This record gives sequence, structure tokens and C-alpha cells, in this order.
Amino acid sequence: MKRLFGAACALWLATAATAQVPAHDHAAHAPAAASAAVALTEGLVRKIDRDAAQLTLRHGPITNLNMGAMTMVFKVADRAWLTDLKEGDQIRFAASRINGVITITAIERAAPQ
Repeated sequence: MKRLFGAACALWLATAATAQVPAHDHAAHAPAAASAAVALTEGLVRKIDRDAAQLTLRHGPITNLNMGAMTMVFKVADRAWLTDLKEGDQIRFAASRINGVITITAIERAAPQ
């Protein structure tokens, strides 16, 4: 019985040591990688709160959040993005839910129309 148990353990160890572990996509954990896959939404800057790192935007539908067009306040992932913005600017942005808070994860000025 001891020999059988020992053989089974040796077989298990040999199999485990040579088993192929499937590759894991660690990029999916990074916020930047997640935002790269998210479609950008058009928005109009209504108000900027630099101290709180927040933007009030009138925006179109945000498909990844199943959200319709509306005006609302967003947290921004990087307050440095607010430095050159002003009320009335047209922007394109990506937003995701981070720790339960809808947060802008990417932002760019929209092309002038």
C-alpha cells in the first residue's frame, strides 16, 4: 500500500512539474489597457473642480457603462488632465467604474467642428 501511495505521489509530482500552464493576460488588469479598449464618448465641459479632480460634462451615451446621454459629474484619474481644460471645451473621453466610482480614464480634445 505504501508503495502504491508513493508511486501515485511521484506520478502526480512528475505530471504537475511538466504541465503546461495557460498564459494569463496581465494587461487586462491595468487601467490603461482597459481604457484602450473602451470607445471614446463626446462631451462638453460644463464645470471644472480642480481641487476635487472632477469634471461636470454634458455627454453622449457611454456604451461600456450602459449609460445614456446626460449631464453629470465625473472623477478624473489624473488631475493634471484638468490643467489646460476650460468650460465650453469639446472633448472625447473614456470612463470606467473604478472602486464603484465612475471615473474618466482617458481624455482628449475633440477636433474643432
